[in-house]
Amino acid sequence: MNEPLITFISQRLSLREPQKESLRRFADALDRISPAKDTDLAKALADVHAVYPEVTDFERAFPSLCFALATGVGKTRLMGAFIAYLYETGRSKDFFILAPNLTIYEKLINDFTSHKPKYVFKGLQFFANDRAPIVVTGDTYQDGKGLRRTGDLFAADCIINIFNISKINSEARGNNKPRMMRLKEVLGESYFDYLSRLPNLVLLMDEAHRYRGSAGIRAINDLKPIMGIELTATPKETGGREFRNVIYSYGLGDAMADGFVKEPAVATRANFKIEDYKDRTQDLERIKLEDGVHHHEFVKMRLDLYARRTGRPPVHPFMLVVAEHIQHAKDIRAFVESDRFFQGRYKSKVIEVHSGNTAADQEKTQRALLALESDKSTEIVVHVNQLNEGWDVTNLYTIVPLRAFAAAILTEQTLGRGLRLPYGERTGDEAVDRLTIIAHEHFDKIIEDAKRPGAVTMRALDIFADGSVRLSRADII
Repeated sequence: MNEPLITFISQRLSLREPQKESLRRFADALDRISPAKDTDLAKALADVHAVYPEVTDFERAFPSLCFALATGVGKTRLMGAFIAYLYETGRSKDFFILAPNLTIYEKLINDFTSHKPKYVFKGLQFFANDRAPIVVTGDTYQDGKGLRRTGDLFAADCIINIFNISKINSEARGNNKPRMMRLKEVLGESYFDYLSRLPNLVLLMDEAHRYRGSAGIRAINDLKPIMGIELTATPKETGGREFRNVIYSYGLGDAMADGFVKEPAVATRANFKIEDYKDRTQDLERIKLEDGVHHHEFVKMRLDLYARRTGRPPVHPFMLVVAEHIQHAKDIRAFVESDRFFQGRYKSKVIEVHSGNTAADQEKTQRALLALESDKSTEIVVHVNQLNEGWDVTNLYTIVPLRAFAAAILTEQTLGRGLRLPYGERTGDEAVDRLTIIAHEHFDKIIEDAKRPGAVTMRALDIFADGSVRLSRADII
């Protein structure tokens, strides 16, 4: 294990303690596994298990380790640290990153592109300027820049391939071969076959819980990488079985205790009585949306005051509304943009995200989502189960779950959409450091659930008619 290099990468990339510990464990496991095309899996597993007993199975035909880090701690930056360590120790120059959907795919491309603002290798000289890795994507691999040929003048020393597993899954339906597995005359073989022959390919899987059993991941396994690296906040398969290759866990409770994420809170209207709204679902939803906006405007004012007082960059908050189905989302958007809702104040300030959008609408929505941190034009996002993970924004402050989704809103992945801190650290200003869920009808139940051992710790708030927010009549959780 190269301790000086671990320290160097940790300092240059400003790794947090859980990221640094993940890198240290990864480096230690690398020495024990010595990954190669012909790695003895049984021996490698025994050597890793002897030090990390929680790892009982690699669960693949190659060594694969999972790092279970809470949403908001920084899995993409950790991915960059792994790549940097593998490259600098001479173990690999070829990497294949899998994203679970288009949103994360686009984000990863931006994060690993050297001229972009969030370039993950910023600070590492060996990946600066003309030495930056070439990024090859599922849309550009056919141009040949990812190939290593003798005398090839443009091939970078390090190549990072980024592909979208949902697209590979769609191409693999009906026992079809994904496009990257089909013969390309210009290559003389498929790009997949080319990658599978590389002697040091490393596979990195973002949000790994999303596609363990998919047709796409079964195909990707045939790339025969020397090593797999899995990252997720929820190391469980669809059926609930926990991963058996988790080498390091750092949960949401840890991240909250260490101040790496916002502090979640649950809010209701002051003096609210659920019995007054029995069989009045639409009235209840209207009240929750109104109170959500009251809180949104309150936070917007507090964020503006904080930026003026400190001179730090302004943060433009938005509100997330969780709908039950596509028609529900359409109805919510129509109401929120109508003159009946705050005199039409939010007209043209709402975007709608769900699988029913046309391709053109999805592309437009994608651009709007990626611009949310800097674009003031969007104040409300209405979605149907489309933003559950990997959506990397820091300015979500209010979540309004409606109907059936209200009871499930406290899952870590849903909370994670708003837990990231806009300044990278807590400021000491409660409004700046807090994520609030509007949960009128489930308020008491959430309070009781949060008191159970191991549950997410939350504050309890009341929203008043003037939009102000105060500690609730309920105990602080």
